[in-house]
Formats: sequence, structure tokens, C-alpha cells
Amino acid sequence: MRILLAGGAGFVGYHLTRQLLLEHHDVMIADDFSSGQPANVIALRHEFPTGGLEVRNADVRALQIRDPQFDAVLHLASAASPVDYLERPLETLEAGSLGTRNLLNIALRAEARFLLASTSEVYGDPEVHPQPETYWGNVNPIGPRSVYDEAKRFAEAYTSAFERVHGLQVRIARIFNTYGPRMRASDGRVISTFLDQALRGEPLTIHGDGQQTRSYCYVDDLVDGLLRLLNSDVNGPVNLGNPVEFTVLETARLVLEVTNSSSPIVHLPAMCDDPRRRRPDIRRAQELLGWEPRVAFRQGIARMAEAICRASEEEVDAGLSAPRFDGPMPSNWFPRRVASAPGDGLPLRRTGMG
Repeated sequence: MRILLAGGAGFVGYHLTRQLLLEHHDVMIADDFSSGQPANVIALRHEFPTGGLEVRNADVRALQIRDPQFDAVLHLASAASPVDYLERPLETLEAGSLGTRNLLNIALRAEARFLLASTSEVYGDPEVHPQPETYWGNVNPIGPRSVYDEAKRFAEAYTSAFERVHGLQVRIARIFNTYGPRMRASDGRVISTFLDQALRGEPLTIHGDGQQTRSYCYVDDLVDGLLRLLNSDVNGPVNLGNPVEFTVLETARLVLEVTNSSSPIVHLPAMCDDPRRRRPDIRRAQELLGWEPRVAFRQGIARMAEAICRASEEEVDAGLSAPRFDGPMPSNWFPRRVASAPGDGLPLRRTGMG
């Protein structure tokens, strides 16, 4: 199949593109590289040198395709980390509004299925826990984080209206905290920040008391869920995330344990509108998609840490400018080995389009 993937040079976009290419689909990446990484595209071209991948350096708000011929259009084009969307608030809002409209029109002209990568941030600082898809959220519409929250809420509304008016087949994924290899060290998200600090031997910085909770899903599990949703007949939003909940303080301690780091933990002032609790209710994904995450958090952290080491050695030797943590790795560092989780190392379910 032929697929347009907006935001394909980003963290999740890279892993999703790679899986689609492994399944022998043709993928056109559209990305303006404002937060996506050229190194991700370089790595994909290096792994898949015989074709199947096309890349357009284009802003999703203005992407033009004269005769779109796609079977699916996937919208992942948005700044997703606080560092990015707080730095570019207007662009973030427009990626969710103008960008969504543009991609929906491309999908309509191509008679293609459309998948929107939404976010758990649509629930804001939730008063319902865990969060089901029926919960409408508790979002501050004028706070600094609202540029991301409301962009995604508008994108969901626009996508749903497009389905009702034009009959377009649409799928909406509400993605909870995702982590894994190729996250940028400087993106400001919890896992990448803690790993960067632990490997540098620097203090792990926690905003607030650290009792706020997050639920972390390994990127391979998320990609599996996205493809199952794309290939399904499920209408309405679907939560994709890991329902196992950790406090941020527990997260920091686990990173220190897995990396065998002696970095201290320090507390900084709390961030504005930072959600106190975050955990997905995934019963809808379990029942309708047969999906649930398989990679345990400890195992995923170990995988990500080992990937950082490989990136700093193998990919440099191969001549790739791979995203990796700045500065030398500690000479005596190696992640602690952990027992494999059930299903760990199994290949992703192969999915066909349609």
C-alpha cells in the first residue's frame, strides 16, 4: 500500500515508518524537520536502500500534492514535547488546525483512510482516573500547555466533523507517554531527560514533589497499536498506552537502578498545569483491537539505554549522524541486565492494510 505519513522524521514517526517499510508498504514522509530529525531519515534510507521511501521537506500546513494516490494518510506532524511546543506555540496550534484540515483534504481527494495521532493531553489534569475515552477532560484553555492540548482537541473535533460531513474513514489514537530509542535527549520529556542526566552523571531533576504519575508505553507496543487501529473498523477515539502507573520519583529511581548511575535526585519548582495523574483505561483497545502493551517498563528502559550506547558507537562507525546523547559515555557504564518480560523480543504482529 501507499501511505502518506506526516511527521515521519520524528521519534514515533521513525518507528512507525520503519515498521511500514518492513511490511513492504510504500511510505511518503512529509516533515519540515522543526522537531523531526534528519538523522532518522538517514537511518531509514541506510536500512532500506532499495526504495519504498520518499521524503518531502514540507510544512504540513502547506503540503501540496497534485494527484494524491494514497491508501492511508497518517497525521503525526506536531511538536510533542514541552520544549518544542512552548517554544513554537503558534506553529503547534496551526499544525493541529490548518495542518489537520490540509491532510484531511488530501485523504478525501485520495479516498484514503485517515489516522490522527492525538494525545492523552486532551484529558488535561484529569478529575477521572484512569481516563476512559468517554471522559471529556479538564484542560486550561489559556495556559502555556494549552497550545498542545487544545490543538489536539481541535484536531479531534475537525477529524470527527470531516467524517460526519464527508463520510471519510477516520481513526483517532489518544497516545499516552511513549518512550524508546531515538528520543531526543533535549526534548524535555521525563524518560529522555532522566536517562540523559543519569548517563552524564548529573542530578536527575524532578519538577515538584515527584508524586505526579505517568504511564509509560514502549514505542514498539505503540506502533503495533497504531497499525491495529489503522487496519480496524473502530470509530471514535482509542486510548493507546500502558496502564501500569508510576510516580515520577519512582521513574527516576528506576532509571538510576537500570543504568547503575550514582546521580542524585533534586527537586525543582512544579511546572504550570502539569497533570497530577495520568493512566489510560485501555479496555476499548483490548476488546476492539486485541491490543495491550507487552514490554515491561524496566525492560524498555534497559533497551533504550543500550540503544544509546549502540548509537554512539555503531552508527558513528557507519557514517550516520544518529541522534544520541551529547558527551562521552562513562567508560565503566553498562546497563544492568534485567529479566525479559512476557512476550519480550517477539516480532510485532504483521498487519495488512484494508
